[in-house]
Amino acid sequence: MSGMDESAVEAFLHSEVFGVAGASSDPNKFGFRCFRALLRSGRTVYPVNPRGGEILGVAAISSVSEAPRAINALSVVTPPTVTEHVVRDAIAAGVTILWMQPGAESSVAIAEALAAGVTVIADGPCLLVELARH
Repeated sequence: MSGMDESAVEAFLHSEVFGVAGASSDPNKFGFRCFRALLRSGRTVYPVNPRGGEILGVAAISSVSEAPRAINALSVVTPPTVTEHVVRDAIAAGVTILWMQPGAESSVAIAEALAAGVTVIADGPCLLVELARH
């Protein structure tokens, strides 16, 4: 499912383990704000950034498959060409729901994810807006 689907958003927000691909330690970047919002809401969330480092005291992992616990829901905050690689990793790692944040969408990545049976939220609102509503 692509686009704004309330049931997909609910399923995303009620997942057990989250990842943020494109998480950043720069407070001005959306990847930082998205990670911080999920973390502050009490969720188990892993920052995914190939550069490593720490974000708000949590060690970044370089790919979804490196998470200590399997990631169910992945928020993607990367440029579209990077999103395609992230989605392939996510499919291989068993992610069930992908939320491509505004600007991260790739029609190739969306098609690949849907073909693999992954729920996709794209072309809709951002995670921060939905978290604030819930």
